[in-house]
Parts: sequence; structure tokens; C-alpha cells
Amino acid sequence: MTVTNSTDTEVLIVGAGPTGLTLACDLARRGVAHRLVERAGRLFPGSRGKGLQPRTQEVFDDLGIVDAVHAAGGPYPRMAKWEGGVRVTEWDFMEAVPPSPHVPHGLPWMVPQWRTQEILHDRLRELGGSVEFGTALTALRQEPDGVVATLTGPDGATGTVRAAYLVAADGGRSTVRHALGIGMTGESVDPSPVLVADVRVEGVPRDNWHVWPEADGGLAMLCPLAGTDTFQLVVRYERDGEHPDTSPQGVREALAARTHFSADQVTDVLWASDFRPRAALADRFRAGRVLLAGDAAHVHSPAGGQGLNTGVQDAYNLGWKLGLVLRHGVPDALLDSYQDERLPVAAGVLRISTRLHTAVRTTVGPASMRRDAETRQLGVGYRGGPLSREHRTGLPDDALHAGDRAPDAHGHTTDGRPLRLFDAFRGPHFTLLAVGTEQPPPALDPALAHLCHADGDEIRTAYGTGFFLVRPDGYVSAAADTPAPVADAFAELLGRAPVRVSG
Repeated sequence: MTVTNSTDTEVLIVGAGPTGLTLACDLARRGVAHRLVERAGRLFPGSRGKGLQPRTQEVFDDLGIVDAVHAAGGPYPRMAKWEGGVRVTEWDFMEAVPPSPHVPHGLPWMVPQWRTQEILHDRLRELGGSVEFGTALTALRQEPDGVVATLTGPDGATGTVRAAYLVAADGGRSTVRHALGIGMTGESVDPSPVLVADVRVEGVPRDNWHVWPEADGGLAMLCPLAGTDTFQLVVRYERDGEHPDTSPQGVREALAARTHFSADQVTDVLWASDFRPRAALADRFRAGRVLLAGDAAHVHSPAGGQGLNTGVQDAYNLGWKLGLVLRHGVPDALLDSYQDERLPVAAGVLRISTRLHTAVRTTVGPASMRRDAETRQLGVGYRGGPLSREHRTGLPDDALHAGDRAPDAHGHTTDGRPLRLFDAFRGPHFTLLAVGTEQPPPALDPALAHLCHADGDEIRTAYGTGFFLVRPDGYVSAAADTPAPVADAFAELLGRAPVRVSG
């Protein structure tokens, strides 16, 4: 593909990892013109981020791919600790949490990153989008009304593209972030280099995630990747001066040196990489008409499975805001809320990842490796944030507030039809949810907000009664006992003068 000169678009997305692909899917369904460029010649081929947290599964439900994700993966296996070729103990990696009326996906789902990206890519093509592989951003400049980027294509030709906005989803070494001079504050969370590889190994049981914490030279782990016939091998190098050898022979030797399996049991090495775990946060997520997302904005230790998921949710937060600005004339200032909301979330998630990594480095066992509710990202929210308006008083802290994730529930409409809330929320629109009230709802722009009259025990348990404005990314933006404050909050969000109306 040859880079075309002076091609205009509304959003240029740099990087076709999970973050960039999610954003492209969301923009495509909103009718926002965009280009998605990827320096590599294909999608990322490795398993690296293999866990999809419950909140990310909800995002993928909204994007129409959760069934494909579930078909492609599976639950996490029990962990098994080995010493001297003997299995000494087993434990559950995840605290058991069955689905509930308000949380349809109770546990993380294992899907290797390469497969998640394939599913997102397939969905993007269904929506009419594409990825420009082998296309690198090599320069950019900002102008008052947009960004001009220089792209170099797979044939070496260069060209420019002018976009209203540019989103950097180009990873921890982000070319865009460096070009803008945005600093990244962080630290190495582990001085030991780590080898990660996708391998096929004969004779290894697939019913456990195998761990050798006392292996000579450093920890080794071998995890069966759900939905595949491969394993993810992780080896930590703790001897001074020792570094991972990512060649097929080096991977085979690493497995044989740390486990009771032999090198010749490794029949294929599909992908291998080495890294040093870091935790780092960009100083800002917005610079004029450029926004940072995913690893370009925050770099995590893999402990806890937070990095990929946080990037997907960055994109989910940003997509609808870009849509409102570019398609519905909402002031550009709305995009400031992206940094205001997502930077504190990323900082909190980084603390979780770093703490979990440190715990595993100290000791490997049920206490350090079992994951619970804090990693599932269902509690992430924006209470007190710039777009959250809570107009009810006297609520207990554990009640639903503006800024919280809008829970699922089954019930019925006021005329008796069966209703599932996530079905009502699904799509690029806001949802005005009227629960257990006979007051006339405010009349909101039907091109932006769908009205849903709802009732039923599950719905009242989750929401109480009143009016709830649910954002396109599934968070409660405004909540009130009466309609007028919700209408005012919506008008404020859109940058329009509040108008009190009822319909």
C-alpha cells in the first residue's frame, strides 16, 4: 500500500494493538472517518496480554464481539507448584465469582493477545474499516485546526495526512509521545529480565498453569493458552549478567534448565520476546489535538493482567467523546475530560500491578498469586469527575452514584415487555433510564439519547428509583429523583445552555 499525500481524515490512530483497534471499531460505528496505521507488517503475533477482565468483556459485549471472544478462549486453569519434578500443591488462580444479575461476567477470560486482536480486526472490517500495515508515523506537527503527520509506507514512499485529531496507541516506546516531548514518570519494578515465549510442548498436562518458583536461576511458568494447542512460557533471569536468548534453541534450553521437561519436548517456538518489567505513567494524556492511549500513556508490569484491559478502556472512554465533538458539534473542551478521567485510573491500576509483581517476586503461592475483585476493573469509575452529576442526597457509599459503572439487570418496561439493561445500553448512544417513576422524562435529543422506561426487582435493587443518564461507555453520568437536573446535566455535557423541558 502506498501512502497517499494530503489525505484528510477526522482521526488518525497510530498503532493497531488492542487499544487502537478498539478505538477504530468505536469510531467506525459512529461514522467518524479515521485511518489506523501500524508500523509492523501484521498484527502482533504473541500471547503477551492473555487475560480479559470482566469490565473489558462488557466493553466487547457493547462492540458486538463478546461471543467470539468467549468462543476463542476459556477460564484460567488451577496453578500447580513443582519442586524437584514433583507437583507439591495446587490452587485456584482466581477467586471464584459466579455471574450475577448485575455482573454477567464474573471472572477474567483467557484469550491470547494475538487472538483478541484478530477478533477486533475482523469486527473493524465488518464495520468498513481497515488497518494500513507497514505504515509508520515519522513526523508530525500541530496546527490550530488539526495535526499534519508524515507517514512512510511499506514501499518506502512518504506522504502526509491531515487529521482533526491524532491518537497515539503506539506502545510504551511511543514515537508520538517522544515527538511531543511528553515525559513519562516511572520506575523499573524488577531488575531481572524476563523471557516470554509461545511454545508447543509435548507431554505437558494442560489442566494446570505450571510454576517452578525455586528453579535454578529464577522463576519459570508454563501456562496452557486457552483455545489453542500452545503454552506461554515465562522465565525470569536472576543471575548477574544473564540475559534471555529468544532464539528457538535458547527458548528450548531455558525450559529444560528451569523445569523437569526436556528441550526436545518443545516442538515449536511460535514467538519469543524479552523485557524488563516497568511501571510508568505519561505526564499528560492530551497535548492539543493529540491524545495518548494504552501503553503510550501507561506501561505496566504484566502482573494482574491490567495493561491491555486499561488500554481498551482508554479507547472506550475516548471514542464517544471524539464522536460527539466531530459529529455533533460538541465543544472540543469535552476531550479534556479524557485525561481528567483516565489518568487517575491508570495511576491506580499501575499501583495494583506493581504491588502484585512485588508480591510474586517475594514468594510464589496462593497468597501472592490469587487474584480478586480489585483486578477485575468493575469498580473503576468517575465519581466526582468532570462529567458526573449526582443530584440525590443521603446515599450510602455502597449505593449506585453518578460516575459509577452502570450495572446490568433484568426486568421489564412499563408496558410489560421483558428488558435486559445491557441490551438497552448496547450501541453508540446515551441511555436515559427512568426507573420506577411516573414523572414524565426530560426530552433529550433522540439522535444522541434513547429513552428506556424500566422496572423490576433486579433493576430497583441496582438503581433505586429516579432518572439515570448512562453514557455510551456504560457509566452513570447523571442521577436525580426528578427529570430537570438530568436534562441540565446532559445539556452541560454537550456544551449547551441548560434548558428545562419535559416530554
